[in-house]
Amino acid sequence: MTAQVCLIITIALYLVMMIVVGIIFSKGNEDTGDFYLGGRKLGPFVTAMSAEASDMSSWLLMGIPGLAYISGLADPFWTILGLALGTYLNWLFVAKKVRKQTEILGAITVPEYFSKRFGDKKNILTCISALIIVVFFIPYTASGFAACGKLFNTLFGVNYLLAMVVSAIIIALYCTMGGFKAVCTTDLIQSICMTIALLIVILFGINQAGGLDAVIDNAKDLPGFFSITSVHDATTNSASPYSAITAISMLAWGLGYFGMPHILIRFMAIGNVNKIKTSRRVASVWVVISMAVALLIGIVGLGMSATGVIPTFNNTADSERVIIHIANLMSSYGLFPAIIAGLILAGILAATMSTADSQLLASASAISSDLIQTFFGKKLSDEVSVKVAKITVVLISVIAIFIARDPNSSVFSIVSFAWAGFGAAFGPVVLLALFWKRSTKEGALAGMITGAIVVFLWKYVISGLGGAFAIYELLPAFIIALIVNVIVSFCTKAPKEIVEKLS
Repeated sequence: MTAQVCLIITIALYLVMMIVVGIIFSKGNEDTGDFYLGGRKLGPFVTAMSAEASDMSSWLLMGIPGLAYISGLADPFWTILGLALGTYLNWLFVAKKVRKQTEILGAITVPEYFSKRFGDKKNILTCISALIIVVFFIPYTASGFAACGKLFNTLFGVNYLLAMVVSAIIIALYCTMGGFKAVCTTDLIQSICMTIALLIVILFGINQAGGLDAVIDNAKDLPGFFSITSVHDATTNSASPYSAITAISMLAWGLGYFGMPHILIRFMAIGNVNKIKTSRRVASVWVVISMAVALLIGIVGLGMSATGVIPTFNNTADSERVIIHIANLMSSYGLFPAIIAGLILAGILAATMSTADSQLLASASAISSDLIQTFFGKKLSDEVSVKVAKITVVLISVIAIFIARDPNSSVFSIVSFAWAGFGAAFGPVVLLALFWKRSTKEGALAGMITGAIVVFLWKYVISGLGGAFAIYELLPAFIIALIVNVIVSFCTKAPKEIVEKLS
């Protein structure tokens, strides 16, 4: 049996398993509460692993290794530190309060929570937040589809567009069949696959590179590679200063967690609020270990390139495929290694699919529940509402496929922009809604719109000025949105009825 046949069979079995999960849970979606939130019955372990698997996405196994391979330790180190802190603080301060408040208010989506929390009877907050979810989640989902296309194109020479479309169909299929329960169950399976993939790649890669000492010595010879205050320039083989502004930009990734709809929805769905501490510990430990190992894969991959066992990559778009090349090399060593390589590739698919399915479900709820029913007042039965949600998943998938049609797009760059959008638009609103009773619906609306607009302006206009303005758009947008929210809240009437209900 050839290596490619083994890879194809292993990956095919994995994809079939995901569809089977969707079929199993398809009978448990009798209403929108089940389809979008799983009836608030998630266990602590599933909640933790589902939240982090949906968070990590394809950039865990492709983006971080690619960054480390090209530029060294600095960029991924500061990013990982920011994300680790953001993960822990989000579980520590936000999870429990979100779970309690959304249950008291009867909210099953993030936009619905915003309107009910601030007493917005016209549901303007629902409308705006739903639109923001759609605007930023579609390109985020597209990045996941693109990662799948890159995977099959690199491995089997399959047409990128065809591979990407087939992957999107499978993701949309189990998502529409099983809803939230299927998504969370597949996320748990996918997080396990990701963990196995990371560990095997490291062990195999170190062996192929000539041992850990050889890997470290190779990286040490590259100027600035092992520094967190300088960055390695592969084109000139020199070190460039890594400014404090850039480090702060990478740390700012942690702020994004407070506004991520697909993570907040996990907090809302946990069955026992007293088990959140367990979920926090599991999630925090897994995130730190998985990201650290992903960084190491980039360094090991560079060592493998130095020995000539895998190609040398000269740009980020190519270096993001390093783990794919490592798995492909492993598959040439016989039947069992080929099966293991297939599991590694399934892990890459898992990282992609676990985020894309969550984004599709969140986008579907934003359109079918928050926009069509809540804002426009089109009352639908539970059966019809679930059908509309499923149709919405398909439509969003089609749009994401169109956006991801370019095989040269960088997974990391697309994710970073979408992450900034949610972090700045929703993060300040969530924090003030939970911890400041004086926050008003006018303040929330002003802050939400400001955050989204500043992300676009900073990314495409202001950052071009260079210097201090080249900072990651999430940080200035988050700060400005927070300030606007507070100022407008002070200038408008303080809420009473809702605050008393939540006290």
